Amino acid sequence: MPDVAKSPRRWPSSFADRLTAPLPDFREVTSVMWHGQLRPDIGDSDQIPVRRVGLPRAAATETVATWVGHATFVLQIGGLTVLTDPVWSRKIPGVRQRLTPPGVAWSDLPKIDAIVISHNHYDHLDAPTIRRLPRDTAVFVPARLAGWFRRRGFRHVTELDWWESARLGDVTFDFVPAHHWSRRTLWDTCRTLWGGWVLTSPDHRVYFAGDTAYGERFAQIGERYPGIDLALMPVGAYEPRWFMKVSHVDPTEAVQACLDVGARRMATMHWGTFVLSGEPLLEPVRQARAVWESRGLDPADLWDLAIGESRTLP
Repeated sequence: MPDVAKSPRRWPSSFADRLTAPLPDFREVTSVMWHGQLRPDIGDSDQIPVRRVGLPRAAATETVATWVGHATFVLQIGGLTVLTDPVWSRKIPGVRQRLTPPGVAWSDLPKIDAIVISHNHYDHLDAPTIRRLPRDTAVFVPARLAGWFRRRGFRHVTELDWWESARLGDVTFDFVPAHHWSRRTLWDTCRTLWGGWVLTSPDHRVYFAGDTAYGERFAQIGERYPGIDLALMPVGAYEPRWFMKVSHVDPTEAVQACLDVGARRMATMHWGTFVLSGEPLLEPVRQARAVWESRGLDPADLWDLAIGESRTLP
């Protein structure tokens, strides 16, 4: 089980002082509901690539990333199988049902050693999916989110502040800052923390950004965690910019953030699954490819994965 201090933690009642921009207001909520429920122009959803070809098994020294959809990856690293922000549900509150199926069938998953949660928004913390996990699964969460899991019977829950770490087997789990926020009800805004994760094995280092706007925290992560092999970066849910800019990077910012953290490779995520914003459905990955090329970066280092596709770190 995770190697982490067992002493009780005393957290602040709010993490609002960690915000780097004002919280989204009622207009953003209304816009998300419009795009999520009523937006008519989703006719190109059949062009979102899906390759449900099964889950490869990583060798002991390999790291394999498989995109399930949205911010969910099956990450095989250091002999562990880890899920990032697992969402297998067909529908989440506030938006229409998913456009594409999960890239890996739940029945095809091996034993899950651990999950990491970036924050408590419904498209990243999905209660129906969490209920399907064995209660002895190791869970790594932001500060003040452990109680949510413990109330559901999970026995091995580790909650961390930014820059803190825990260990499971040969993998270190470091919780790192993000430019975002948290809310699950009308009454719990910023009551739990938000962030990303750096997973380090003896062979590789992977950064999972979760949800984030652009800012100085990427460079700080790169300074503290040199040699990141792969950054799992969101590229979707960025239009209209007048309100999404404070919560989500756009593709240009995602590429820059990848460079800021010093990652050699970037895998795209947070597009092609749920309708959360106003950009055309395929535009996030198209723009990411264009920006990557314009920066003179090796095309092989942009993992613009299809849903269900896997790649292996050399």
